[in-house]
Amino acid sequence: MNIVVIGATGETGRQTVAELAERGHNVTAFARHADRLDASLGTGRLSDGDATDTAAVGRAVEGQNAVIVTLGISESPVSVRVHGPRDTISDIRSTGTMTVIEAMRHHDVRRLVVLSAYGVGPSRDLLGFSDRMLFRLLLKPQIEDTERQEAAVRASGLDRVVVQPVHLTNRPATADTYTSTTNRSRPCASPVARSPPCSPTGGPHRLRPRSGPGR
Repeated sequence: MNIVVIGATGETGRQTVAELAERGHNVTAFARHADRLDASLGTGRLSDGDATDTAAVGRAVEGQNAVIVTLGISESPVSVRVHGPRDTISDIRSTGTMTVIEAMRHHDVRRLVVLSAYGVGPSRDLLGFSDRMLFRLLLKPQIEDTERQEAAVRASGLDRVVVQPVHLTNRPATADTYTSTTNRSRPCASPVARSPPCSPTGGPHRLRPRSGPGR
């Protein structure tokens, strides 16, 4: 399949590109500085551009079979909460995703996978107390933007998958695979390994949760 990853230089985006390339897909890595990706990731094409740039996103989406969105703010959550993001617009998730949706409609691309967060949308009421406080006090602006992102995806009419991982980490996974389609998590000692966050091709979603929700 031809698959473009929007936000390919973030932690999850890098893992997604690497996993798709390993599975033999023709991957386009789209980011503001796509050239920062290591050649060992095996990406077929690097595409520089801003996720809010309609023309740039359109060029990246054209000819694809599926789009994966892994947009987010990579800066410290504390710094973002106090000072706002320095290098990324605060609503990059929703604005970027809406730009992608419009490009997909224009180029007749139907399959969309979006990285969200557990505790947003249908899973909002399942958050534990500590995570509710974390979302309210530290991550409120980012969570509100993720809510807008999910709303746009649900209203898009595209063939979509919204992935809500629980406590992402870069450490290797140590637990059995667990995926839920009913917004439920299960107690587990292992965090969610970023590799890989999702599969747009009908394969298994290899998400590995730990106790408690979050990003």
